[in-house]
Amino acid sequence: MNRRLFLATIAALPTLAQRSQGALLLPRFQENPFTLGVASGDPEATSVVLWTKLAPRPLDPDGGMPPESVEVRWELAKDESFTTILQQGKAIASRLLGHSVHVEVEGLSPDHWYWYRFHAGGATSPVGRTRTLPAPESSPESLRFAFVSCQHYETGYFTAYSPLVKEELDLVFHLGDYIYEGAGRDGQVRRHANPKLLTLTDYRTRYAQYRSDPLLQAAHAHCPWFVTWDDHEVENNYAAELSERKGADVAEFLLQRAHAYQAYYELMPLRHRSIPRGPDMQLYRKASYGTLAELLVLDTRQYRSDQPNGDTASPLNDAALSPKQTLLGTHQREWLQSALSTSPATWNVLAQQVMMGLVDRTVGPAQKFSMDQWPGYAHERMALTQFMADKKVKNPVVLTGDIHSNWVNNLRVDDRKAELPIVATEFVGTSITSGGNGSDNPTTLASLRAENPCVQFFNTQRGYVRCTVRKNQWQSDYLVVDQVTKPGGSVTTRASFVVEAGKPGARPV
Repeated sequence: MNRRLFLATIAALPTLAQRSQGALLLPRFQENPFTLGVASGDPEATSVVLWTKLAPRPLDPDGGMPPESVEVRWELAKDESFTTILQQGKAIASRLLGHSVHVEVEGLSPDHWYWYRFHAGGATSPVGRTRTLPAPESSPESLRFAFVSCQHYETGYFTAYSPLVKEELDLVFHLGDYIYEGAGRDGQVRRHANPKLLTLTDYRTRYAQYRSDPLLQAAHAHCPWFVTWDDHEVENNYAAELSERKGADVAEFLLQRAHAYQAYYELMPLRHRSIPRGPDMQLYRKASYGTLAELLVLDTRQYRSDQPNGDTASPLNDAALSPKQTLLGTHQREWLQSALSTSPATWNVLAQQVMMGLVDRTVGPAQKFSMDQWPGYAHERMALTQFMADKKVKNPVVLTGDIHSNWVNNLRVDDRKAELPIVATEFVGTSITSGGNGSDNPTTLASLRAENPCVQFFNTQRGYVRCTVRKNQWQSDYLVVDQVTKPGGSVTTRASFVVEAGKPGARPV
């Protein structure tokens, strides 16, 4: 077991990639190597990450690339036509990182838009648009962003991205389940290309299939993204080093996790500090949108305890309320509390994966809470909310994905007690496709509200949430698509909620 664990933990090919790039090739591509598009992410006031990946045949095991590393040129311009090129340089697309490229451009002006592209082997990539954040000490008037999650390739088309790219957005948050790990199934809207994911090649191929979607590519090229994962980027409902498969070997699962984490890094616009080390990867991080908003991106998978009560819907019993249960892990929790207690921002945003509201999903005296979400870690959840109240954290807002439905929750230290003051607001966004077309649910909403004083809104249509943040008010608009199982669905605004600065809790517009 010790030897196998050791082999799992040295599976850090990205670490090797940093030390040795190998032979360098300057090919002439006969096929387009930029089939997966371009992306940018993790913006700061003077820096941003530019991403692409060379894959002339994206569903081949090696993407159709030779084993050698390849030189890639990049350009960043003031304008879309590239008449004024501000910076340019060369990067190495290494086979050890799947011929992906992560360029951290420095020395940029705060609060500016830029355009970028790549060149390799006589080919030129699509053009992407990106921006820097306002200077940390500045006081911007507004922030406009969208958040999305849960895009199951087999269950629908990524239709929601079509209206999203027409929005004037500063940022996009992706809150997890970027891919799904299951084997391809017949009779679906679209079909996964390979079996259940286990190896690095498996995960690379699955990401390539998703990133080949033109609507997803357009959304990445539209503006910078902050990304984080949930479970399906590795395996459904995994918890730290524990597979969902009962009795699974820990070392074997850690090796699978190392493959999954490496593929995630390769395909995402992440900074070099997130390069995984075997089965470990630094993903939680923060960014400041001037003094308007502190953006805290969390990781609720890598460090969590096993789900209590066998991961079945249960009351908030001793197992769920145990102080030993953690979703964040000690280091991430301490980092989060430090960031919240020292934040100068008007709004403090927690971009994370699983629902924080302690929501009873049954009608009547019986109680059932999700053990995979924050209710399974209720002691830590209530302690975090109490911390926000005690430290008088300014205007905390939680953004959540995972659950394939829209919710608005007004959070208390204990959501079961309506007499307690509201501390924070949670906006839960539905899926891009997972669950199929979905439906409106006014009857379910009424029963949920009767059981749960925190619930303000519920809906299971597909779509995304658009947020407009100003100094005095936050507004979240729930945009829904009428169908995703056929191309060409239309979008409407189903509901809008506002939070007034200094007055926790959302109210409908």
